[in-house]
Amino acid sequence: MAVTMSGTGGALTPAPTKSTLSTNYIGSSIEFTSQYLPDLYEKEFEKYGNRSVASFLRMASAEMPFSSDIIQWAEQGRLHLAVTGATRTADVITSAAHPFRVNQTVIINDGTDQDKALVTAVTANTFDVVSYSGANLNADIATSGLKVYAFGSEFKKGTSGMAGSLEAAKDIRSTTPIILKDKYEVNGSDMAQIGWIMVTTEKGTSGYLWYLKSEHETRLRFEDYLETSMIEGEPAVAGSGAKAAGYNGTKGLFYEVANRGNIATGSIADKSDIEDIIKILDKEGAIQENVIFNNRAKSFEIDNVLAGLNNFGSAGASFGLFDNDENTALSLGFKGFNLGYDFYKTDWKYLNDPTTGGISTGVDGLIVPVGSKTIYDEVLGKNATLPFLHVKFRKSEAEDRKYKSWVVGGAGGASNSDLDAMQVNFLSERALCVLGANNFVILK
Repeated sequence: MAVTMSGTGGALTPAPTKSTLSTNYIGSSIEFTSQYLPDLYEKEFEKYGNRSVASFLRMASAEMPFSSDIIQWAEQGRLHLAVTGATRTADVITSAAHPFRVNQTVIINDGTDQDKALVTAVTANTFDVVSYSGANLNADIATSGLKVYAFGSEFKKGTSGMAGSLEAAKDIRSTTPIILKDKYEVNGSDMAQIGWIMVTTEKGTSGYLWYLKSEHETRLRFEDYLETSMIEGEPAVAGSGAKAAGYNGTKGLFYEVANRGNIATGSIADKSDIEDIIKILDKEGAIQENVIFNNRAKSFEIDNVLAGLNNFGSAGASFGLFDNDENTALSLGFKGFNLGYDFYKTDWKYLNDPTTGGISTGVDGLIVPVGSKTIYDEVLGKNATLPFLHVKFRKSEAEDRKYKSWVVGGAGGASNSDLDAMQVNFLSERALCVLGANNFVILK
């Protein structure tokens, strides 16, 4: 089936213009000069429904203040000792900056064969071992691509204790805030134009003052940007044009998960594809409850897999509404499932909207853990229990920059300048903190 979207570029026009003119005044397009007045519908038709794409962070995060130019926190490292990609020459294993000490017992594995051994000598990048199963390590073990991990230790009677100690590694994460601004302006003369059509916005504002529509759409657009900038933000790297121009950027959700989390590519065609994702979760934080925020295509893929698992044959599907009565309704979608972990599925409007992430973000969905983590806040100097996702906004006793809005001018009720116009300004300073990004999965 081929489906063609209406209009140009998926009905993306008309679009907002950069200025308020008589040409975008709704009444200017309606014929009132003829002998007979037109049969005019009083209210503007909302053909796109709710056009806002902001909802994700409201569902999946919390908000809290900060008061510095940088936000830092510490995350735990792995508890047990292991290295990958090691090589060996006879019974000498080479791995840069390995954590092993003399008298520790280790397992050496190449993916097919393995041997258990005891560490007898160490240098900064090598460690010598003696095998428990033979005079030397198993000859079948490959000489490269080795995985080694410690499982204990062994000492002789009457010997000294373990040489050296291990210090917990500091995994300090940080992000920087960005300042977002927007403005709407209308001159005093245009504010006095007569309106003929009732205009409305997603927030329920309605009336015949046509310029209020543009002001409220500016506000709604800005509120969407407060969320999408936290999702799509990217830090300016050294040598980049943005950095050279004095901009720092910020670490958005997609950036953090792509760099510190997990990426699942390809379609979800059968149960094994879901199992592959679960195997990754087993290796990371193993959070029991997770939410899948996906676009419509990925949602259909998951529904098809689950439907195939739930179908009991040609007699019909064993899921539906109203006891699956054929005369009422059949539910063809799933809100969640359990396969070792609990997964709740919801459509993410941002990834479906053809004017935002639906254009082509390369992201089909995101698996987000539900719950909170205890972390050490480097700025506060103490432990804090925080959600995996939370937005930090800049605030002090004298200034709250979570969401500022103020009016300047000499029209529309404003009387604080000699400008014959009304300017509505918007500002926010914020950053997104992604704790434990290793628990997240991007679906591509």
